[in-house]
Amino acid sequence: MELRFHPASRETLTHTNLSAVRHDGAGLWLAGDETATIEHLAWNGERYDDQRTFHLADYVDLPAGPHDEADIEGLARTDGQLWLVGSHSLKRRKPKSKDPEKASRRLATVLREENRFILVRLPLDPVTNSPLPGEIMSGKDNLARHLDDDEHLAPFLALPGKDNGLDIEGIAVIGRRVFLGLRGPVLRGWAVVLEVNPVPADRGRLRLATPYKKHFLDLGGLGVRDLCPYDGDLLLLTGPSMDLDGPVRVVRWRVGKHTDMVGAQDLETVAELPFGIGFDHPEGLAMLPDGRLMVVYDSPGSHRLTPQGGVLADIIAL
Repeated sequence: MELRFHPASRETLTHTNLSAVRHDGAGLWLAGDETATIEHLAWNGERYDDQRTFHLADYVDLPAGPHDEADIEGLARTDGQLWLVGSHSLKRRKPKSKDPEKASRRLATVLREENRFILVRLPLDPVTNSPLPGEIMSGKDNLARHLDDDEHLAPFLALPGKDNGLDIEGIAVIGRRVFLGLRGPVLRGWAVVLEVNPVPADRGRLRLATPYKKHFLDLGGLGVRDLCPYDGDLLLLTGPSMDLDGPVRVVRWRVGKHTDMVGAQDLETVAELPFGIGFDHPEGLAMLPDGRLMVVYDSPGSHRLTPQGGVLADIIAL
């Protein structure tokens, strides 16, 4: 299935850095992890096209300003609202230099970028399907701050995401329950999903109405790359927590039956996904109206790029 982007998004490489997707009946909401924007593509009968770009800073106060990337890793749409979440992760610099000393210094440098530490809820205009000003949890009240004393997760807050540190990579909403999937940390092979209950606070802010809850899932050493509601349950896109290529699976979690400690026997693998070595990293899931599942890829291989500026997503029958 082709997703076609306009030249500005191709210049910023949004189409090759897709990290989140959600279907809304008329089209797709998408986000890349290198900008502070969200995108909407409409279905025209042949492909997803007619892109609209929305800058987050027009709707919420981003802690690092409008231009720093937000590393958006998850999108959810429910009850006329669009949710999005940043990774909440630290970043270790890549050793790009051929000079061993310079490369070593870069590898020792860990960066904190405040726009990554956001949880946002945006109402959608029912006529235009465009965002309206919403609420944000960020800054000194960001979600990671609530984990400072957590017996399982606090030790990982100082580690970069790709080093098995805290790394939120998916969001799904079922009723009033907001689930956040963690790519890392993975604890002795068990992945973590946080459940939170954000509510509006003063001056466009969100706060947690109740303490967060942790769910532990035995994914065989894999972390959560995305979440997607499915018939009252959740589909989990699972993959390595570290900087590895695979394996990648879609797993069904029956949320109503198994909650706190979810063993492997209570999780159903519904699809094994292809992945490349250094390319084609599955990053986002979306249920389509016909019941099939769409998968979008970060770092797509050349075979996924179309001459018209599009990128190909996979469609899977469950």
